[in-house]
Amino acid sequence: MLYAPKIKGYIGESRVARQLDKLKDEEYKVFNDVLIRTGRGSSQIDHIVISIYGIFVIETKNYSGWIHGNEHSEYWTQSHYDVKTKFRNPIKQNWAHIYALKEALSGFERVKYHSIVVFAGSAELKNVRSQIPVVYDHQLFRTIMDIRGIPSLSIKQVNSIADRLNKVKIQDKVAKMEHYHQVQNHVRECKSKEKSLVCPRCGGSLVVRDGPYGRFYGCSNYPKCEYKLSYGAR
Repeated sequence: MLYAPKIKGYIGESRVARQLDKLKDEEYKVFNDVLIRTGRGSSQIDHIVISIYGIFVIETKNYSGWIHGNEHSEYWTQSHYDVKTKFRNPIKQNWAHIYALKEALSGFERVKYHSIVVFAGSAELKNVRSQIPVVYDHQLFRTIMDIRGIPSLSIKQVNSIADRLNKVKIQDKVAKMEHYHQVQNHVRECKSKEKSLVCPRCGGSLVVRDGPYGRFYGCSNYPKCEYKLSYGAR
């Protein structure tokens, strides 16, 4: 049985996949909905584009309402009328995907990685502060064209990386479902720790701090641990 959030996610990913179909096959190798396993567990990546300009790693969100957040916070906020819902910072989520991908593609250390976050639903990016591209789905193709830079890989290298990814990616449906449940359990565990003012990252205490954008909870082990939580997010 498919869960509603998964169906919603598939719709958003399909819209992004259609944008990626515009890329030239000879210069870009597109992979959608990729599951890889590393020493730290499994990682599901919405879209990977291997090209002569490097590897584009794309995180897709299919949301409505207003979206608020910055690239350094742990959570972003979705506002829909008077209802506010927090969700994991998609930029940090995508960096975790890039780290996992680098591990899976060990041996290709000199490859440049480009992180992009795409909102494919009806959401409005109302207050988003980020140097990493955070765009609407219709802007994706132009964003790739704008940030790609000069070629750094040959077609032969692109094909070699694509071959490696084809070998390491997991296609088993049971494994993909296990990953989904793993993510859900991790989210519940993190929220439980946050409610108890325990840092989910290192186990330290979450204490109230004052920053340039107001109060927030920060880890007591700062600067070794830079975990942050919005003051009203508990």
